[in-house]
Amino acid sequence: MTESSLYALRRMGWREWLALPLLNVPAIKAKVDTGARTSALHTSFIEPFEEEGAGKVRFGMYPLQKNRDIEVHCEAFVVDERTVTDSGGHREERLVIETDVVFMGMRWPIEVTLTTREDMRFRMLLGRSALAQRFVVDVSDSFVGGRKSKKIYTKARI
Repeated sequence: MTESSLYALRRMGWREWLALPLLNVPAIKAKVDTGARTSALHTSFIEPFEEEGAGKVRFGMYPLQKNRDIEVHCEAFVVDERTVTDSGGHREERLVIETDVVFMGMRWPIEVTLTTREDMRFRMLLGRSALAQRFVVDVSDSFVGGRKSKKIYTKARI
């Protein structure tokens, strides 16, 4: 990437509100994590299954931090299964799905691993492969794309 094309990229803070429209998630606060290759979604349950010979997964998630009143149930095709090493050095086999993410009017496909970890502060990590050629991360800023309210879930069909 040339220096001039670097300046053409949009700016993103170290934490941002995103939408995952294919999963019926109108808003989720994500930590933008350039140390993670793949994005991760922290789920309340994960149930792999097959449908017409294709691998799929059903899972639930609480998209709002510290709020267990709103749980979203999702289904997606499994595109891979990978061994992921977390920041603590723990290795885990995770299912990988592909879904769209929306930020500041831009929409693009990303790969996301699914994991059940209640102790995570952020329900989603947006990894560097989702950012490549699109955004630079300004680690001194947050919510460049604006803030969301849990009221968005009263307007959404979940």
